[in-house]
Amino acid sequence: MLSQLPSLQKLVRHLQRLPYLASKNVFKVAGHLLASDSKVVEQLCNAIIEARSAIHRCQACFNWTEKQDFCTICLSVKRDKTVICVVETWHELIAIENVGEFNGLYHVLGGALCPLEGVGPDQLTIVALINRLDGNVQELIFATNPTPEGEATASYIWSKITTKTMICSRLASGVPIGSTLEFMDRVTIGKAMQGRRPY
Repeated sequence: MLSQLPSLQKLVRHLQRLPYLASKNVFKVAGHLLASDSKVVEQLCNAIIEARSAIHRCQACFNWTEKQDFCTICLSVKRDKTVICVVETWHELIAIENVGEFNGLYHVLGGALCPLEGVGPDQLTIVALINRLDGNVQELIFATNPTPEGEATASYIWSKITTKTMICSRLASGVPIGSTLEFMDRVTIGKAMQGRRPY
């Protein structure tokens, strides 16, 4: 079937490269795009191109920002700049922010250590994080996912911290092992943040 429709085959191949799109939904999405009004598809394509052009990483925490060098969280005068919460990706940052119980700053690592996939310390923003730990930072919260990779990443960062007088804590055990923050409910994340333990 697809061999007779090379353009559709190409579209499906590109959709299959999207990491969060389940393979069983690829054909549904392709069909939806083909059946949609051409203006709707054009607006979607333009929105993607515009976002890629306008949005970039915050120079401090590596969160997404637009039109300025630093994100709104880093620039906010209402945030507690003595506390930094370390997360793997932007998804976890949003999950914690949606709970509304954390008022400090963040640091987005860009993933977790995974040597089998070629992700080492140099592929993450660990050096930038260590450089942020000046005398003003009093607590570092490790909110990496409770997976072997997340735990290894937190342990590696802890080993690189020279200022051991700074408080380092870990999310409480309310976070199930093997799960990711992005898909947890607000109550679970809130309890984990409130009951964080020393690292």
